[in-house]
Amino acid sequence: MGLLLLTVQAHTRSLKPPTCVLEDGIASCREDEGGKAVMLFAGLYIVALGVGGIKGSLAPHGAEQYDETTQLGRKQRSAFFNYYVFCLSCGALIAVTFVVWIEDNKGWQWGFGISTATILLSIPIFLLGSPFYRNKIPTGSPLTTIFKVLTAAIFNTCKSKNSSNAVTEVHSSPTCSNESRDEGNSNVKEKVPSQKPTEDIKFLNRALRNNPAYPIVQCTVKEVEEVKIVVKIFPIFMSTIMLNCCLAQLSTFSVQQAATMNTKLGSLKVPPASLPVFPVIFILILAPVYNHVIIPFARKVTKTEMGITHLQRIGTGLILSIVAMAVAALVEIKRKRVAVNSGLVNSSEPLPITFLWVALQYLFLGSADLFTLAGMMEFFFTDAPLSMRSLATSLSWASLAMGYYFSTVLVSIVNNITSTYRHTPWLFGSNLNHYHLERFYWLMCILGGLNFLHFLFWAARYKYSSTGP
Repeated sequence: MGLLLLTVQAHTRSLKPPTCVLEDGIASCREDEGGKAVMLFAGLYIVALGVGGIKGSLAPHGAEQYDETTQLGRKQRSAFFNYYVFCLSCGALIAVTFVVWIEDNKGWQWGFGISTATILLSIPIFLLGSPFYRNKIPTGSPLTTIFKVLTAAIFNTCKSKNSSNAVTEVHSSPTCSNESRDEGNSNVKEKVPSQKPTEDIKFLNRALRNNPAYPIVQCTVKEVEEVKIVVKIFPIFMSTIMLNCCLAQLSTFSVQQAATMNTKLGSLKVPPASLPVFPVIFILILAPVYNHVIIPFARKVTKTEMGITHLQRIGTGLILSIVAMAVAALVEIKRKRVAVNSGLVNSSEPLPITFLWVALQYLFLGSADLFTLAGMMEFFFTDAPLSMRSLATSLSWASLAMGYYFSTVLVSIVNNITSTYRHTPWLFGSNLNHYHLERFYWLMCILGGLNFLHFLFWAARYKYSSTGP
């Protein structure tokens, strides 16, 4: 629906903004307003809503098709996450090459139209598999459980402080036992916690009372233990936001850098918007190599089922993102030196340096994306309680969104501080050659290093849950 709205607006002349007018060599453009703006943003937000639903549910749905009670099933599930990222990259490859070329040469309506037709085609293909899918029957919202446990812990704590005769007793529930049970018709067995809560995160144990402050928030040991698992996962999730902040540079400053350089490959002129093809191609190559070469080798060396643990994969991605920012800073220093030596600092002409230099940072960030994204999804899925797997897997995409937002905030903060103390913002103006982009990349490198230390602190203390492989 969102893409259809955007296609109609891009095709209908009356729904487009007025054509830009040249005045004294400067383009004067008017923005969309009124109903046109409403239609534009409605299309964008509906697309975002649809993508959020697909990405939040497709990965856990696919992973649930494998039997995690067997070693083969767990290995196949691990391979699924790698090839899930591989398939995402296949779509991205088409988007940044064919669709970008169509948009540049035929118009935006054709680009949106192709995307709309592709989504429509995917629906019957997905439905063809319906008779064979293993479906988990929904049993309620995991958010309800999380809020109930947190609310009960807070209320019972307040009640204890206000009552000198407060009695702390664990609430027993017949649903809590040491036996395994089936979850829906997914044939996946989950170990249910015993009636005695663990000593981790003792504050949440206060949610367990025979006589709680409010009966509606009465909790079981199982619910409390599930929320504890989510709380333990949360610091790892926070550690991945900085990596996605680095990934945001792929579609912003890195594209601007390449646009000032020589983008010709022989007789072919490459559109700057197609530059993300480099990390995409690298992921397409690395994903099968990782799954069929690196992982089997790691399993032989470590004599473990996983070979490389989820947290090790995430940590590898974080290190690669730091290296990528350092490479980006060095490439920017080289680009500006060429601009100065060529006398083209204030010129809009392409610099006599190939855009392939920028591809280096793309390759490192593409590798980081593969390691971290697949590692995150598998980690969140396998370690989260069965009832919260879809929610936990969605954290991977929440991290991506928060990283992009944080990138915007960071750029604003840097510009505000540098304009105050140096009267010239690092990242502002119409000429990239006057930016101090290399300093910003070094800052990202430092922040990435601090974030990696933060990740190590929590990863070293993390113990994989019993629901994992």
